[in-house]
Amino acid sequence: MSYNERGSYGGRSGGYGGGRRFGGGGRSFDNSPKPVETGKEYDVSITEISRKGDGIARVEGFVIFVKDGKAGQNAKVRITQVGQRFASAEIVESQ
Repeated sequence: MSYNERGSYGGRSGGYGGGRRFGGGGRSFDNSPKPVETGKEYDVSITEISRKGDGIARVEGFVIFVKDGKAGQNAKVRITQVGQRFASAEIVESQ
C-alpha cells in the first residue's frame, strides 16, 4: 500500500466516523417558520423545569425556556432568542 496525499494508506479514504455511509456527519436543519418570534410576547403555561433550573413552556409544541420560570406558573413572556429547536424567553408579567 502507498501513502497518498490525503494522509491515508490504500485506496480508501480511511478513518472512522463522519462518513454518511455509517450515519454520521451532516445535520439537517429545519428552516421552517417557528411559531414564535424574537421580541414578541406570548401567554404561556410553564409545565416543567429544565436541568438548568429554567421553566419550560410550549407554543404549538415548540419548546421555550423561560428564565426564572416555575412549574405551574402562567405568565406573559417576551422571546429573547429563537433557535432551530427551541427559544429563550423572560417573564414580562406573572398571571
